[in-house]
Amino acid sequence: MSDQQAPAGPDIETLAIGILGGTGDQGRGLARRFALAGNPVIIGSRSVERAVAAAQALGADLGIRGMANPDAAADADVVIVAVPWDGHGDLLRSLAAPMAGKIVIDSVNPMGFDQRGAYPLPVTEGSAAQQAAAVLPGSMVVGAFHHVSAVLLLDPEVASIELDVLVLGDDRPATDLVQALAARIPGARGVYAGRLRNCGQVEALTANLVSVNRRYKAHAGLRVTDV
Repeated sequence: MSDQQAPAGPDIETLAIGILGGTGDQGRGLARRFALAGNPVIIGSRSVERAVAAAQALGADLGIRGMANPDAAADADVVIVAVPWDGHGDLLRSLAAPMAGKIVIDSVNPMGFDQRGAYPLPVTEGSAAQQAAAVLPGSMVVGAFHHVSAVLLLDPEVASIELDVLVLGDDRPATDLVQALAARIPGARGVYAGRLRNCGQVEALTANLVSVNRRYKAHAGLRVTDV
């Protein structure tokens, strides 16, 4: 099996993808790209009204649904976590039951900002993804989509996003599936980047990319060479 093949089992093209915190830029961007790829997509939010409005704003032709977070988690086959770091653990803990048995993709970057720019925040468990794994013992948690520019995801003029998505996790079928999902975004490639315990430095690297983007007025991503 190559790194870009979907694992045996679920049909990658028909997986329903739920995005918690889907009303934010990153969530809406991922929702748009996966809907364009043909996957059923659900935007989740604390407010049903906000979720429905965000789904409609992306285009009625995409068929994206808006729901409250618990309903989005229950109806989705795979869940992407794109919520703000503040409240991350409490929200996931409250959704442990509807997400049991599912792959949960954590894309959260714990960061702070001050007059000197962005900086990574310490996380007791080691990373946001590890915190997710701690509060979701019945789910297969994978870290991915940390470095994908929301601006590019949302830009209708950008047909292909040329970057690699670093995928981390302890369950091989789950990381294989997430790599295959990443490849459904034109130009993107999923690259296995280690166990979940290595997610801290991947999340922290986002602060460096923020600095790159500010200095060069860009929307920088990552490419892994010789793979």
